[in-house]
Amino acid sequence: MQYMIIEKFHEGKVKALYQRFDEKGRMVPDGVKYIDSWINEDVTICYQLMESRTKELLNNWIEQWKDLADLKLSRSLVRQKQRKRCCSQIYE
Repeated sequence: MQYMIIEKFHEGKVKALYQRFDEKGRMVPDGVKYIDSWINEDVTICYQLMESRTKELLNNWIEQWKDLADLKLSRSLVRQKQRKRCCSQIYE
């Protein structure tokens, strides 16, 4: 499954976050695949798209970063599946 992670950096912790990233990498566990990410202009929020076998694996990954950012996890559906799910009455 794909998940969108919204990562709000703690105030004054951006430098420490990127230092950890430079030293240790993304630190994703086996079974989690990084797909892509985007950062807002203010460098306060990062949106990451990841794929994982389970939500639990992503929660384990979040534990490694929660001292530097608040991370919110949301299941993401592929566009075509999402459209059918949201508009099922149209496709019936």
